[in-house]
Amino acid sequence: MRPPKKFKDTPFPYHHELELTVDSLSNLGIGVARVSLPDAPSEQGLWVVFIPFALPGETVRARIYRNDSNCSQADLLEVVNASPDRIKPRCSLFGTCGGCQYQHLSYEKQLHWKRQQVADLAQRLAGLTIPVLEPVPSPQEWNYRSKLTPHFKKPKDGHEGPIGFLAQSNRSRLIDVPQCPIAMDAINEALPAVRRETHARASSYKKGATLLLRAHSEGVETNHRAVISEKVNGLTFHFLAGDFFQNNPFILPQFVDYVAEEAARDDCKNLVDAYCGSGLFALSLAAKFENVAGVEVSETSADFARRNAELNGLQQVQILTSSAEGIFQDLAFVGSETALIIDPPRKGCTPGFLEQLAQFGPQRVIYVSCNPATQMRDFVQLHEAGYTVEKIQPFDLFPHTRHLECVATLTKTNE
Repeated sequence: MRPPKKFKDTPFPYHHELELTVDSLSNLGIGVARVSLPDAPSEQGLWVVFIPFALPGETVRARIYRNDSNCSQADLLEVVNASPDRIKPRCSLFGTCGGCQYQHLSYEKQLHWKRQQVADLAQRLAGLTIPVLEPVPSPQEWNYRSKLTPHFKKPKDGHEGPIGFLAQSNRSRLIDVPQCPIAMDAINEALPAVRRETHARASSYKKGATLLLRAHSEGVETNHRAVISEKVNGLTFHFLAGDFFQNNPFILPQFVDYVAEEAARDDCKNLVDAYCGSGLFALSLAAKFENVAGVEVSETSADFARRNAELNGLQQVQILTSSAEGIFQDLAFVGSETALIIDPPRKGCTPGFLEQLAQFGPQRVIYVSCNPATQMRDFVQLHEAGYTVEKIQPFDLFPHTRHLECVATLTKTNE
């Protein structure tokens, strides 16, 4: 095959084949191999080749399809010597659908490598050696997701084509997904009817769309604007079906309990939940503090948090709606007596938010993140502001994928 127009032909020609030994996994779940280049200067070291679906310890045959400035990308052609940790994927679409990265790796080793990846990111991105604890496994390894959002593209000739998720290593092609083994049973039971209805209405769609299947106590909701409820540790939370709420209900009670335990140390009497959403942490931790404030930039989410506090009889919880520029300005708490929880979106915190945090000066910060890379980036600014990362506790909310939730405990250094 002719190489793409922008293909860089060094250090390997297009579709050059190599036999390599894989030594690790990247934080994207891709096998990492290293090879010596004959003409490279000695200070360059070994050249890195990334090979999706190759596992540590395996000897594989791979074919180069791209050379970057400091590494190459290759396709896996053959596993010459397989790892003892390699298992048969449960889903027939694994390797084609881009939703999962680890179905071919034993669950025990998934946890091992996820922990290692967090430790490596801390050292590489933050320059910090932080104790990373063993990940807490999901009590349910399969059928754990309470929310599924299949997509389809703009219909052509009255037919919308595949309904599913992006293909592996492809930002435009969709894979048709009739069932998903990491989605809850109730979602898989409802999915065929939702797909039939979508196909039947294809001519009414003027553009592509994202469907919703959200499992909850009363069934599966497909309307983004419908109000549903979820119970966590005896508390009831109402929220819109399409809004964010942690989507592994099986591990959620243990996850929330750990955040509560870490936040309540050092005799802090006040709690601030700075990205409170519908109130999961603010309400769940209320019993451990004299005063609790949830802060939320979305008025809709703040209204749900207020209603949830009233519904659960938590009078000590106040919910504030604030702009991102002044998120702490309406708080009457003393920072030295306060624990702060932050659970930002995948992009992490803005520098402006972290500056406000430093000025407020909470005694403890519990940083919850679904993206360890942006979490490590934010640790740098927090470290400069006088906060020490004591430890990181990973929770595996997303088995068989590269994703991981990390709870970091930070304390303010007394000067």
